Amino acid sequence: MDVYNLTTVTEFILLGLSDLPEVRYTLFVVFAVIYQVTLVGNGAILLAIGTEKKLHTPMYYFLANLSLLDIFCPSSTVPKMLKNLLTKKQSISFLGCALQLFLLVALLGTEVFLLTVMAYDRYVAICFPLRYTLIMTKWRCVQLMATTWAAGFLHSVLHTVFTFRLSFCKSNRVNQYYCDIPPVVALSCSSTYVAEMLALVLGGILGISTFLITGISYVYIISTILMIRSAEGKHKAFSTCASHLLVVCLFYSTVIINYVRPSSSHHSSTRDRLISMINGIITPMINPIIYSLRNTDVKVALRNLLCHKTCLQQV
Repeated sequence: MDVYNLTTVTEFILLGLSDLPEVRYTLFVVFAVIYQVTLVGNGAILLAIGTEKKLHTPMYYFLANLSLLDIFCPSSTVPKMLKNLLTKKQSISFLGCALQLFLLVALLGTEVFLLTVMAYDRYVAICFPLRYTLIMTKWRCVQLMATTWAAGFLHSVLHTVFTFRLSFCKSNRVNQYYCDIPPVVALSCSSTYVAEMLALVLGGILGISTFLITGISYVYIISTILMIRSAEGKHKAFSTCASHLLVVCLFYSTVIINYVRPSSSHHSSTRDRLISMINGIITPMINPIIYSLRNTDVKVALRNLLCHKTCLQQV
């Protein structure tokens, strides 16, 4: 591989929002507010879980990790986007683009694995309630969390290495508001076969396997709930997994629409931007709302947290 070609492009131009200069200040305010709501909402979930002893269970440990991911994921793209909106400078360095892509793919990959682990946790809790504490021990939770984060970041290392070992000497204009695999690979002037096959095969295997595990878990969960005789028992069992099921549906629907499409469709920049914003900005803001509205324990913990803060201010 020609070393010169690798160093020809020293920065990339993010075109995602460059064609909307007349509304850039409005977009800045909107995305800044969404980002702040995301940080506050997920931060409140973390604080509630950390301070409420009743929530010190595997289910809420996993939820705390999801809130962390929902803070980190938009933080890898939104601050740069807000800066570009204010300065009209759409550039990002070659290293900055590589780092942004690595973090984004790592965090999204980790979230895929985490949602699968959360589905397994609900499967054990509902289908084997008497054995739950024996199966989901503290050590088992630590192992699952460590494996989830390690798998997500290892998965990202492979994609990042094979994406940025390509030659970039045609163009540096990324048709997105952040660095992602499809729009960056599309700029290469060398063969992209390996990078595309890696994304297709590795992403397909991991995506399909985690989707199947999650889906099969919920088939068993729903069938077990339907066998419960009392309506109160059914409602109580379903309420423990309803929030997670909503989050899973929202996450997979946006990811599938965003990535599982023919490569030619990535030239539809307006649709790409809308779907990417839903996946990377809106979803992390909605997740804590879903859990706080659907989960009674979380609502009580947040209410106690607010009441405690109000009492301290009045003293």
